[in-house]
Amino acid sequence: MTQVQFSGAALITGASTGIGAIYADRLARRGHDLVLVARDEGRLNALAERLNAQTGVKVDVIRADLSRREDLLKIEALLRDDPGIGALVNNAGLSVNGQVTGGDPDRLQTIIDLNITAATRLAIAAATAFAARGSGLIINLASVLALAPEIGNGIYSGSKAFVLNLSQALNLELAGKGVRVQAVLPGATRTEIWERSGGSVDALPAEMVMDADEMVDAALAGLDAGEEVTLPALAEADDWTAFNAARLALGPKLSRRHAAARYRVKETA
Repeated sequence: MTQVQFSGAALITGASTGIGAIYADRLARRGHDLVLVARDEGRLNALAERLNAQTGVKVDVIRADLSRREDLLKIEALLRDDPGIGALVNNAGLSVNGQVTGGDPDRLQTIIDLNITAATRLAIAAATAFAARGSGLIINLASVLALAPEIGNGIYSGSKAFVLNLSQALNLELAGKGVRVQAVLPGATRTEIWERSGGSVDALPAEMVMDADEMVDAALAGLDAGEEVTLPALAEADDWTAFNAARLALGPKLSRRHAAARYRVKETA
């Protein structure tokens, strides 16, 4: 299988640890320069030094909290204006343990700010710049919970459904413009996000939890295979094809002049 390549550096958000740091490692080993973005500057610098020493690629580090508007606008401008960036790995995200009801509205708002607002603005900047140049790659990290609102916190799963929807729409818009968009939908993955959200991945059965290295390697294999949506844990690709076909089949039935017969009020004598 031929590895997907792109011109320029890859900008990776949430790059200091977990999935983002592993993407940095794998893309560096594919020969790509990197721009690493996260809040923890110490971890970013340590990762940058290691990857530069091991692979020889150029690694720039930017400390930014993408839930803060001024930091977000700085990274957005970089994607929009720097022709040396050819890929975006839209990975930064936040989760929360517990139900929406009774939850902390400020905490939930931060999830929306990071998982939706920041991801959207960065994707817009990258898509616009890449399309103008005729090449580029956008990888959006979603979650299998995008397909399962009955599991977990609805704000988190809803944010990941948004990312999936955005990715699929961007693929349609960018068709023929040299820009690829991949949505990655991991299942439970062993990263620090669990502890940060107040939960524990060890509460799940071990057979449900994938190591982050394996998840990223599978996601990149899906990218190399040409997938627009990659579900690393899904054994049968035909299952996703069937699911998506069923969704598309609903399309012509969803908007009509009159309400369905079952909703019409019957006149009584």
